[in-house]
Amino acid sequence: MSDIAVAGAGLAGLVAARRLAESGHDVTLFERREDVGGRVRTRSVDGFTCDRGFQVLFESYPAVRRELDLDALDLRSFAPGGVICRPGKRSTLSDPLRDPGALLPSALSREVTIADKLRTLRLRRRLTDGDWPAFGTPDQSIRAYLRDTGFSEGFVENFAAPLYGGITLDRSLSTSANVFEYTFRAMSLGSIAVPAEGMAAIPAQLAEKAREAGVDIRTGVAVDDLDTGGNRVAFDTDSGSPEFNAAVVATDPPTARELTGVESIPTEGAGVVTQHYRLPGPELDAGTRIMLNAGDEAPNTVAQLSAVAPEYGDGSDDALLAASFVDDGAQDRSAEALAAQTREALASWYPERDVSGLELLATDRIPFAQFAQPPGAHARLPDADDPAGPVFLAGDYTRWSSIQGALESGTRAADAITARFDA
Repeated sequence: MSDIAVAGAGLAGLVAARRLAESGHDVTLFERREDVGGRVRTRSVDGFTCDRGFQVLFESYPAVRRELDLDALDLRSFAPGGVICRPGKRSTLSDPLRDPGALLPSALSREVTIADKLRTLRLRRRLTDGDWPAFGTPDQSIRAYLRDTGFSEGFVENFAAPLYGGITLDRSLSTSANVFEYTFRAMSLGSIAVPAEGMAAIPAQLAEKAREAGVDIRTGVAVDDLDTGGNRVAFDTDSGSPEFNAAVVATDPPTARELTGVESIPTEGAGVVTQHYRLPGPELDAGTRIMLNAGDEAPNTVAQLSAVAPEYGDGSDDALLAASFVDDGAQDRSAEALAAQTREALASWYPERDVSGLELLATDRIPFAQFAQPPGAHARLPDADDPAGPVFLAGDYTRWSSIQGALESGTRAADAITARFDA
C-alpha cells in the first residue's frame, strides 16, 4: 500500500482520491477552500438556490453514469431544445423523438428551415449510432462543421450560436467540432438536468463516497508547492510539509501548471458572467426550456430554474431566472447594466408581460470557466503522467472542458498511478 496525496477537491480530485483508496492506497486529499467542489458550487440567496454560474449535468455522459448515483441526486430535467427568442417573437425548437409534445410547434417554427430539421434528425441518427465520438480526431470549428453538413445560416445564427454559446461559452462557434459531436450525442441520448438541492450536491456525493472509501479530506489547506526530489513527493502547505509516495495535482489549470511545470496545461480560458433574478409570478411560458437569444448577444441565454427545479425557488409564486453573458465586455459591465440588458430582453420577448419587477439576486463573474478549445486543442493536452517524478494530473484539461472530462480524468489519473505502483 502506498500513501498518496491529492491536491484539489474538485470533481476530478474527488474521483481520483476515491478510486485510489478503493485500490488499497492510503489517500489524503487537500483542498484550499473550506468545502469541496472546485468550480461546482451552490449557495442560498434570499431563499433561492443559486449555483455558481449556470451549470447543468448531461446525465447521459458515460462518466456521469459510472461515477454518480443519479437517483440519489434527485435530478430535475430541462425540456429538450429551446425557445428561440427575438423582439416580439418566440419559437419552440425541440427534439421530436424525445419530446413528442413539441412536434407541432417545432414543425411550425420558421427560425430554421424544414431542410435543417431533417438534417438535425439525420445528424442525430449518425451521432447516436456506435461509440462516443473521439477527441483529437481531424478537427474544424463548430461553425465550419455545421456549414459543411449543410445547415442554413438561419440555423447556425438563430439556434446553434446561442445554444452552443451557452455550452462552450463561445457564441462565435469557433470551438472544436469534437465538442459539438460529443454534446449533441449526449443531448440526443438523455436530458440535461440539475440536482434538486443544487449542483453542489454532485461534489458532496463524490466526497461522501471518497470518505467511505477511506480518503482523509482536509479542507482549508492550500498546497503552495511540491518537491519531487528523491523517491517521494513533499507538499508545501501552511500546515507543514508532509511526504508521500505519489501525488495527484487536481487543481485549476493555472495552478496545476505552476505546481508541475507542465507547459501543455492550457491557461487560456473562456469566461462567463451569470446573474440570478427573482421575477414576480406567474412563471414565463417558456417553462422548462432554455430561452435562446436570437436577436442579440446579451444575454446569451435565460433559464427559468424554478420551473425546472421547484426546489430552487423560495416557496412563493415568484420565478428564479438565470441569465448568462458570454459576449466581449461582459466581465467589465456593471451588475446593474447586465441586469438591465436582461430586463430589456425579456420585455422585448414578452411584450404582453410586465417584467419591470425583475430583481437581481446574485452576479457570478467567472473569467476562467473553461479552457479554450479551438480546433486541434485536444490533441495538444497533457496526459495524466506527464509531470516529472511520481506526480500525476487530474483535471478536465487532460481530456476536454466538461463534467465528463473532469470525472474521466480522475479515473485516468488513478489508473496511471495504480499501473505504475503495481507494475
